Amino acid sequence: MSDRFDIVILGGGSGGYACALRASQLGLKVALIEKDKLGGTCLHRGCIPTKALLHAGDVAHTVKHSSEFGVNSTLTGIDMVAVNSYKDGVVNRLYKGLQGLVKHRGVTYFEGAGKLVSADTVEVNGQKVSGKYVVLATGSNSKTLPGLEIDGDKVITSEHALNLNSVPAKTIILGGGVIGVEFAGAWNALGSDVTIIEGLPRLIPADDEDMSKGLEKAFRRLGIKFNVGVRFKSVTKSASGVKVTLEDGKEFNADLMLVAVGRGPSSRLMGYEEVGVNFAGEHIAVNEYCQTNVPNVYAVGDLIPGPQLAHVGFQEGILVAEHIAGLDPRPIDYAGVPRVTYCDPEVASMGLTEVQAAEKYGQENIATFKYDLAGNGKTQILKSAGLIKLIRVKNGPVVGIHMVGARAGEMIAEAQLIYNWEAMPEDVAPLLHAHPTVSEAMGEAHLALAGKPLHVHD
Repeated sequence: MSDRFDIVILGGGSGGYACALRASQLGLKVALIEKDKLGGTCLHRGCIPTKALLHAGDVAHTVKHSSEFGVNSTLTGIDMVAVNSYKDGVVNRLYKGLQGLVKHRGVTYFEGAGKLVSADTVEVNGQKVSGKYVVLATGSNSKTLPGLEIDGDKVITSEHALNLNSVPAKTIILGGGVIGVEFAGAWNALGSDVTIIEGLPRLIPADDEDMSKGLEKAFRRLGIKFNVGVRFKSVTKSASGVKVTLEDGKEFNADLMLVAVGRGPSSRLMGYEEVGVNFAGEHIAVNEYCQTNVPNVYAVGDLIPGPQLAHVGFQEGILVAEHIAGLDPRPIDYAGVPRVTYCDPEVASMGLTEVQAAEKYGQENIATFKYDLAGNGKTQILKSAGLIKLIRVKNGPVVGIHMVGARAGEMIAEAQLIYNWEAMPEDVAPLLHAHPTVSEAMGEAHLALAGKPLHVHD
C-alpha cells in the first residue's frame, strides 16, 4: 500500500508537529509519523515535566522558608508519587490537547518507527508513505561519555530522573549546563544534597560569564555544591551508591549520578546517509531554510546545528512549511532566539554575550552596563537577587541582554523585542514599566545605558 502526500514528516516532536500544523493550515496534505508519543521529548521527557518538577521544588522551598515572610508553616515531607502524579497530569492534559489539534487540522498521523527509504518515501509499520517533500524531525537523545554506562539505576539520564519515586538523599550531577543546573535546583529544593561536576571552568558555560557568576553565587547561598574546571574520570557503583573520581584524583560519593552532558541527534540507522543526506559533524547540514543537499528533504530541530530548544524547533517547522508552500519566510536569526534556564534564580539571555560582541564589533566599539537587582523593589519583596547585563554597540543598538534573577524567564519577551527590533537604549528608556515589578529593572538598565540613570549610582 502506498499513500502520496505533499509533505511527509518523520518525527512528531516540537519541530515536526509545528511543521505539520502550519503546512495543513496552508492547505497542504500532510503525513506525520512518530514512533513514541506526539509531542516528543519536550512534552513527555523534557521541557514540560522538568518545569513541573521545578515548580514542585519552588513550592517546597517556599514552605521551608515561609517564616522569612512572617508565615509559620512546616514541611512534613515530599511525596514523590504525588509529585509525579501532578507532573504527569500536566503532561497528559497538554498531550490530549495536541492530539485533538492535529486531528482537527486534518493531519494524517502514523504511530510507529519510521525509516527514510528514498528521497520521497518513509517506511513505517511495513507501509510506504510518500510525499513531494520529506521533513526529518527525529530529535535527540541524552548523551553519555565514552566508557560511561547508563544503567538507569545508579547512573541515570534526565529521562530516568523524571520518574524517581523518591528524592535521593545525596546526588552527583555530571554536567553544569542547562539540564544539570535545572535538576540541581529542583532536587536541592526537594531536600537532596547536590554536587555538580563540570569539566569547564564555570557553570552554564555557554552563557555570558557574568550570568555564570551570578548563578554560582546563588547556588552557594542555596547550599548547592559544584566542582568546576576538572574533568570526570570514572564512576564506581556499589550497593549503596556511586563513587565518582575526577582527573585530579578528587572523589565524591552519592546515592546516584545524573549524567547531564548534553543531547545528541537521533539520526543513526534512520536511512539518512543511504539516501545521500549530508552531515556537518553529528548533525544534518542544512541551508538557511533548513533544506538539506537533497532538494526535497528538509531537517529541523535537534537534528541540525543550532540551539537545542523547543521554540527553535517550532520556528524551524513553521519556516519549512512556509518555504515548501512557496511563501517567502524570513530565515531565523539564531542569536535572536530567547534562551532560558529555569533554575532558581532563572537565567535568561538574548543576543550576543560580551565575548561574542567583542569578537564581532571589537571591544573598543561596545559598551556594557550591569544593573544590580538589589535595587529593584519587587526583587527585594521576593527575597531574590541577581542582575541584568546590557551590551550595545557604541552609538548603536542593544545586541545582548542577559539576566539572572527571579522571573527572568518572563522578562525575556521584552528583551526579544528590543534585540530583534534593533532598539537603541534611548528608544527603550522613555517606555514606562509598572512599579513595582521585576520587569521595571529592564527599563532602569536602559535608562542607565542611555546616560540618565534613576535608581542607580552614577
